[in-house]
Amino acid sequence: MTTFTVPVGVSNRHLHVSQADLETLFGKGAQLTVKKDLSQKGQYAAEETVTLIGPKGSIANVRILGPCRKRTQVEVSRTDCFALGINPPVRDSGDLEGSASLKIQGPAGSVELEAGAILAKRHIHMTPEDAQQLGLKDRDVVMVKVDGDRALIFDEVLVRVDPTFSLEMHIDTDEANAACLNNGDTVSILLKN
Repeated sequence: MTTFTVPVGVSNRHLHVSQADLETLFGKGAQLTVKKDLSQKGQYAAEETVTLIGPKGSIANVRILGPCRKRTQVEVSRTDCFALGINPPVRDSGDLEGSASLKIQGPAGSVELEAGAILAKRHIHMTPEDAQQLGLKDRDVVMVKVDGDRALIFDEVLVRVDPTFSLEMHIDTDEANAACLNNGDTVSILLKN
């Protein structure tokens, strides 16, 4: 097997909102305010935060990522699920049918999501050039090796290919903690020769 090194981006709990839900949460005509650009082109952490409310508990100060999307989507870790009392499925971003329900509270109002909370499937963003070099295509699934004191192999890592992407593997905080990984650390895609 050969390997190819990829930087890691650890994804904290966050949500993506539709414009309609943003206005329900923050008031008519509300717009997201850029706090910090993210590694993927055009994506940013917004100044705006909300509270997630589940049947068991709540989590405050959950950051919205922009820009707005067609549908509101909440991405949490398994640990967050225990605090909230929800059991969302592991899904690719945007695959929300049958996902967990949750209430989102903002300063101007609240949104009751019938479906929309997921555990994001671990994935690697890459350009078509990266994919071609590795012999991969969009939606392929690979294994990724982590070296170090808590070495492990992540299986079922989704490959996402787009010309606007920057090379980076996205995992949630639980996965990062299990492997002692931080933002900017590197891991290796395992490729069959």
